[in-house]
Amino acid sequence: MDRRRRHTDSFSEDEDDDRGRKRRRIATDDVDIEDRLESLITRVGEKSTSSLESNLEGLASVLETDIPNYKHQIMKILCQCVVKLPEKLTVYTTLVGLLNAKNYNCGGEFVEMLMRNLKEALKAGEFENARMMVRFLADLVNCHVLVATSLLQMFDSFVEVTLEDNIPQVRSDIYIYLVLSALPWVGRELFEKKEMELNNMLITIDNYLSKRQKIHLPALRVWTTDGPHLQEEYLDCLWAQIKNLRSNKWMEKQIVRPYLAFDSVLCDALQHTLPQIIPPSHNKSVLYPLPRVVFRLFDYTDVPQGSVLPGSHAIERYLIEEQLDRIIHTNHVERKDCAMALLGYPAKNKIPLNYMIVEVMFGQLFSLPRAPYLDLFYGSTFIELCKLQPTTMPEVLAQASEMLFDRIDSMHSICVERFVQWFAYHLSNFQYKWSWDDWEECVNMDANAPKSKFVREVLLQCLRFSYHQRVVESVPESFAPLLPAEPKAHYRYEQEGAGSLTGTMHAHKLISSIRSKCTPEEAAISMKELPNVYPNGQENENPSFNPLKIDVFFSTLLHLGSKSISHSFAALAKFHPNLKSLAEFDDGKVCLLKVLYEVWKTNQQMMVVLVDKLLRTEVVDCSSVANWLFSFEMQHDFTSFYVWEIMHSTIKKMSRHVDQLQQEVDNAHDKQEAAKRKEQDGLDVLDDDVPTDEAIERMEERLESATSAQKNLFLVIFQRFIIVLTEHLARCESAGVDYNTPWYKWVIERLQQVFLMHHELVFRYINTLEQLLFTSDVDIHILEVFQQFCALRS
Repeated sequence: MDRRRRHTDSFSEDEDDDRGRKRRRIATDDVDIEDRLESLITRVGEKSTSSLESNLEGLASVLETDIPNYKHQIMKILCQCVVKLPEKLTVYTTLVGLLNAKNYNCGGEFVEMLMRNLKEALKAGEFENARMMVRFLADLVNCHVLVATSLLQMFDSFVEVTLEDNIPQVRSDIYIYLVLSALPWVGRELFEKKEMELNNMLITIDNYLSKRQKIHLPALRVWTTDGPHLQEEYLDCLWAQIKNLRSNKWMEKQIVRPYLAFDSVLCDALQHTLPQIIPPSHNKSVLYPLPRVVFRLFDYTDVPQGSVLPGSHAIERYLIEEQLDRIIHTNHVERKDCAMALLGYPAKNKIPLNYMIVEVMFGQLFSLPRAPYLDLFYGSTFIELCKLQPTTMPEVLAQASEMLFDRIDSMHSICVERFVQWFAYHLSNFQYKWSWDDWEECVNMDANAPKSKFVREVLLQCLRFSYHQRVVESVPESFAPLLPAEPKAHYRYEQEGAGSLTGTMHAHKLISSIRSKCTPEEAAISMKELPNVYPNGQENENPSFNPLKIDVFFSTLLHLGSKSISHSFAALAKFHPNLKSLAEFDDGKVCLLKVLYEVWKTNQQMMVVLVDKLLRTEVVDCSSVANWLFSFEMQHDFTSFYVWEIMHSTIKKMSRHVDQLQQEVDNAHDKQEAAKRKEQDGLDVLDDDVPTDEAIERMEERLESATSAQKNLFLVIFQRFIIVLTEHLARCESAGVDYNTPWYKWVIERLQQVFLMHHELVFRYINTLEQLLFTSDVDIHILEVFQQFCALRS
């Protein structure tokens, strides 16, 4: 019996193993088939020896065979292609049309799944994904999958959002945009089948667009004044393009429509009606896309020969720009792939492709509030484009650079800064060769004149990619006034006349001690005898800090670490307790930063790096950095770009700190709730993993303190802006001179930059700013900047 039982048990185990292997094999086979299906679907329309039509026909037959067993997987892959591969939209609408013609139920289920995804995207505020889905549904009308009437009903429900009460304009804008951006695909079909309904909808859209407020427009323009090209808001520009399309009876020349080859098959298919969709109600937590201004650099007269550039209000201009935008979006993590994909644009022989690529990429780079991708992406991709098109692309880029430089006087400061960074990076990859003689006019201009400032900042930026002598040799001798000073440390206690300074003896003694590897405590003792005066001998009545002690100790430390960044970091790390003690209070922190400036004022990169290090090690805080940048000692450099690099880096650092603390609090609450659920279910809970109420309370206190510091930082920055600008306006008024000087332009636009670059954060404190700072008492020129910012989301 025992032997038989053992044999039976053994047999059962073998049987279980066989079943397990069989299940694993089936699961593996399913994964393999899903991978095969995904590969077949996502790669359709790519390079092939067969025509697109035959590929689509073959794929539709394969999928029809697989639908009984893998219907859900096929639907899911197709829905993903709608949002992830919108450049192949008409390829996939044709495929869905062929599947619908073969299997009506399958077509209906796909439409239902896509509509569910659309509703979820609108509810979650994923408006770009929603736009791609709306466009896809519109094109399904061309493939005879959907009834035109039901699409118009969906469009009408979107347009009706404009009639809602107490909603921000950006909500109405995005729903109008969903409709307008789909019309180039389906306009002709709607015009032929439902002309009256289409016209009624367009009248409603026209009425809405004619009444929109555009207070925000000046804040988003690349140029402060209109030049050769009108700077239009994105909806106004698209509406003008749609009206042109309508006047051409909805005929365009850009969209590839493979479903026309299958018209006889698709016409016989049964069509579906879209389920009713009601846009989700307005929710304050939803972030609607901010308005944009359409960037224009070229027109047809700028293209010397070859294909003609479509006009600014031609629908083809919109369609090509959007397709190039999508190529960039799909490939932005790989610059080489991106460059190859851009130059491989399907209709490249019909258009001046290089000009359109350059315009689209600069349009993204100069996009306000922020460029969609890293600045470095645009620089590195332009270099790849020049490598792939060495005879033509560099010429187009040079032409664009000249045009941008010519118009730089009215260019927004944020865009000038991005232009500087790109141009310096580009020069560094092309041996700093440029036709500098053409720009010689800027040498004798005012230091704050945009052209002079641009060249000066480009040369400063080049220092970060090279060395001083190389930069000097790269420009003509006549550019000497614009060249940066040699980047070296200035140590007052070893300069001529240092013997008469009060702290010189202590400074030299400190050098000897540090070189003898003294401890931080020993260094502190050697500083004790210094009087509480300023380096110039003037008495300091503030007992919270000793300016001479800070100057002697910190400048000596920077001097000894001046060989490299790593040497400086090592010195700061070793004597961190001394620095914390010297700069215990706010005035001491600002004094410390002023010493840093005195030592490294000719090396901007070193200042940027060391301020960042001092913030990270909590020697100084964000508000003290802001106060230092607005201080009297920094007036000379106030319009220099590195000052604002430090400012924005400081704001971002504060933001990351608050976000990190918020995440800690959220995670702690999640762990507590999970533990409570386990207890209710009778499961064991490990106390070590669950934070106590006291621990969470301490986390929340730290978060509250950090949030308060963040609010205070913005209050400090905006208050100092108001003071600086008000003083300038008052001086100009009393002197009877024009306030709109180059200095004023840089500063007022830097105020705009703080609003725009950190708009998510600033909007949190919008009510506080309105009540405390941007009141009716503030000069209208300053108040207008605040009002334009508020209008971005109104």
